[in-house]
Amino acid sequence: MVASDLDRTLIYSSAALALGMPDAQAPRLLSIEVHESKPLSYMTEDAALLLEHLGAEAVFVPTTTRTRKQYQRIQLPGPAPKYAICANGGHILVDGVSDRDWHEAVVRRLAEECAPLGEIRAYFTATTDLSWVRKHRVAEDLFAYLVVERERLPEEWLKRFGDWADDRGWTVSLQGRKVYAVPKPLTKSAAMREVARRCGATLTLAAGDSLLDADLLLAADRAWRPGHGELADTAWSAPHVDVLAERGVAAGEEIIRRFRVAVAEHHASVPAQLNGSPAVLPDPA
Repeated sequence: MVASDLDRTLIYSSAALALGMPDAQAPRLLSIEVHESKPLSYMTEDAALLLEHLGAEAVFVPTTTRTRKQYQRIQLPGPAPKYAICANGGHILVDGVSDRDWHEAVVRRLAEECAPLGEIRAYFTATTDLSWVRKHRVAEDLFAYLVVERERLPEEWLKRFGDWADDRGWTVSLQGRKVYAVPKPLTKSAAMREVARRCGATLTLAAGDSLLDADLLLAADRAWRPGHGELADTAWSAPHVDVLAERGVAAGEEIIRRFRVAVAEHHASVPAQLNGSPAVLPDPA
């Protein structure tokens, strides 16, 4: 099973592409998300082809902090994933529909272990400044985030808010122009384990770039992170996590390539039997 973060891991906004090569050498890009009639997210055409193959070789589970509505704007190449994890683990989608029992269990745990969302929102209202905050948002009634002017965001406010939230059972993460406040028990890793249990997965692979992905990477059997993002900025790693040199959209392509190689190696070590013969998988190159 492959559980991968999306934004700045597999898919990229125009601002995050990191196309450092001469224009004539830039890869061909495929738009995979449109918002308000404008293309919003991209991957390379080669990455799209690799992802199509991966979807046929393994259970691919998009794993995102996006809300269900935001996730459903994305049109990933390949077969539609049977499972998806949204809202940082607050929702497990099965054929596009949220699993009610899972969501209700998550809500109960947050109520028992964390300060209420209203307290976080009140802190935002009392301490933020319109000179650097563009929007206040609540996601799925589970967590909150700010859209900020990154260059104007006061570092001292971010640290103070992080310490305050930590004491109340919440995690703070800065990703691009967004400051997230997420309850600590609301994790991608818990949802990944549940999907792996349902799938009977014997190997779990993961990738991600932000602090909200760290628990996902730690929970997987093998994992990768790109050369950009919060995890790269803090030099975060673990023994089973491979650190890629690639940044931007090139990292997304390389991550999918690494997924395919790992899946092929796993199948080769424990071959599926089809009419008494090992299954033959497409070349992951």
